[in-house]
Amino acid sequence: MSSQNISDSLQPAADGAVPQLGLFTMLRLGVFNMGLGIMSLLTLGVLNRVMIDELRVPALIAAGTIAVHQFMSPARVWFGQLSDAKPLFGYHRSGYIWTGIVSMWLTAFIAVQVVWQIGASVEAQGWGAQVYPWVALLALMFALYGLALSATSTPFTALLVDVSDERTQSKLVGIGWSMLMVGIIAGVIITAIVLKSLGDEPSLLQLRASINRLFIVAPAIVCGLAVLSTFGIEKKYSRLRLRSQLRNREDSITLKTALKVLTASRQTGLFFVFLLTLSLSLFMQDAVLEPYGGQIFGMKISETTQLNAFFGLGTLFGIIGTGFLLAPRLGKKRTIRIGCLWAAFCLVLLSLSGLTASPPVLMAAVLAFGLASGVLTTGAILLMLDLTVAETAGTFIGAWGLAQAMARGGATVLGGGMLSLGKRILGLFSTGPIPDSQLLPAYALVFTTQAVGMLVAIAILSRVNIREFQLTAKEAISAALESDMD
Repeated sequence: MSSQNISDSLQPAADGAVPQLGLFTMLRLGVFNMGLGIMSLLTLGVLNRVMIDELRVPALIAAGTIAVHQFMSPARVWFGQLSDAKPLFGYHRSGYIWTGIVSMWLTAFIAVQVVWQIGASVEAQGWGAQVYPWVALLALMFALYGLALSATSTPFTALLVDVSDERTQSKLVGIGWSMLMVGIIAGVIITAIVLKSLGDEPSLLQLRASINRLFIVAPAIVCGLAVLSTFGIEKKYSRLRLRSQLRNREDSITLKTALKVLTASRQTGLFFVFLLTLSLSLFMQDAVLEPYGGQIFGMKISETTQLNAFFGLGTLFGIIGTGFLLAPRLGKKRTIRIGCLWAAFCLVLLSLSGLTASPPVLMAAVLAFGLASGVLTTGAILLMLDLTVAETAGTFIGAWGLAQAMARGGATVLGGGMLSLGKRILGLFSTGPIPDSQLLPAYALVFTTQAVGMLVAIAILSRVNIREFQLTAKEAISAALESDMD
């Protein structure tokens, strides 16, 4: 008998010696995702609003620089493999998690300081060539922020694999999604407390002091949550050393392999295009929603961050309702179709809410759109599980995760670009500066483009055939993976 066979034969007994995760420990691990929710609010919910509204940075530039961190997601491959092979501070996962979260804090704070330099340069000399070196530096800081995010989130995902089994993985995923939404809501509360001293029209000096304080306090809380969530977990619950190897995890999927898997057959290609269209249509508003509340509705920064809380609540209710009610009764494809139609309606409602200039109307529309987002997220994940085969499930899911992360970055840039295009078109028909209250058509262009994308996603979804996938995709995916290994 080979040593490998001996190891395999002993593995069940060894696994059994490791304690099972209890509900309290699962909730504790979920606190880490709560911290990531807070950080996402700071970048996409606060900083982009400050750049576009208060500092008058073009929306395409603001969204493009912030989106750089999302385009760094392929780095998760390297960090995942690094955490497998080289322990840090004596841990395979925890050391990388702690180092990465502290690095996120530092790079986010430095990025804010660069934003102030951009604002000062624009105020002194207007938008010109002298601003672009600062823009390039800001993009670099967000690239480093993205690397830090990969360095902490990928080892954390690997830790969840290490400490769980088939009985606990689904619960961990559900708790993680829920805590991410809770984190966004917690971020809103923290932001409101830190920025409560700002008046309706704060000076740039007051704004700078308050935002700097926010980017010190909130990330410090996130770092504390990360340590609280993971301290001692790896040592007590990890099965990494007891398992011969961990295959097909998301952090082992290269971009090349992901593309091969996602285009291996007609059905996987169609599903990939559907997910790409859905992601672009679902997240284009990420970079423009808070500026929309500020410029059209006259909301303060602490008020526009509340939009994320309403979106998060809607998403949470949508995830729960779809998993327990909609999908079991209507089926996955019909659930997604309803979600797309509802999302398109909500996006039109977002546009029309600008005519009222009433913040409660906007918040109601955002809550409804969050509900649609929850329906679509859950429906797409459930359909994805049908559109795979057991032998390559981890590979396919990892490929989807990487592609979706890249698509979300593209959606952020596209949203900012559409807003800039809308403002440019309005400028062609105006003889002078356009007041903020008259920028509604530019924002409506973003939302209606998303609504059209939802209808296109429905058309693509109608061509997805689960039976055809099950008949043809297994061999195609296996061949793609074999050619990649060759």
